[in-house]
Amino acid sequence: MHHQKISSIINESIKVKQALLGDAHLIAQIDTVVKVITTAFQNGNSVYFAGNGGSAADAQHLAAEFSGRFYKDRKALPSEALHCNTSYLTAVANDYSYEVIYARLIEGITKPGDVLVGISTSGNSGNIVKAFEMAKTKQVVTIGFTGDKGGKMKEISDYLINVPSNDTPRIQESHILVGHIICELVESNIFG
Repeated sequence: MHHQKISSIINESIKVKQALLGDAHLIAQIDTVVKVITTAFQNGNSVYFAGNGGSAADAQHLAAEFSGRFYKDRKALPSEALHCNTSYLTAVANDYSYEVIYARLIEGITKPGDVLVGISTSGNSGNIVKAFEMAKTKQVVTIGFTGDKGGKMKEISDYLINVPSNDTPRIQESHILVGHIICELVESNIFG
């Protein structure tokens, strides 16, 4: 019944990945991010991930690739998603505001040289923007995963991976692709 629609959706996803593949600047940016994260881990720093909704699930997924394993049996790398403590999230959202849930954690747990990966398809998620602003004051490197335009995160990210699409599901699919590429190459850099 829906064969044509299914094929159409798969084709749309492929088109976004082809656009990504054809963007030399984005390929170079991904390579740079691999080097930045590799260096952070080699220096004893941590890599944190933050997102909302589906992007929170992506943040948790990618953090687990570092702290658990990707391809290799090896020691854990210090990485976590910042939204996993629901007592903290609900308390801060209730007592302060939802916009500061990540900024307060960045303020409290990071050290200079740590990395924060913020995932937002629009690039305008208030809590990610505030986290990036706090990260600057803490000398934490910021890596933004966004859609095509980059939103507010375009100006405040140290490194920006803005997937060439304005369609949320297609952007998220490419965020996982790029995240997997980064995880694979960082693991290879560190563990051979």
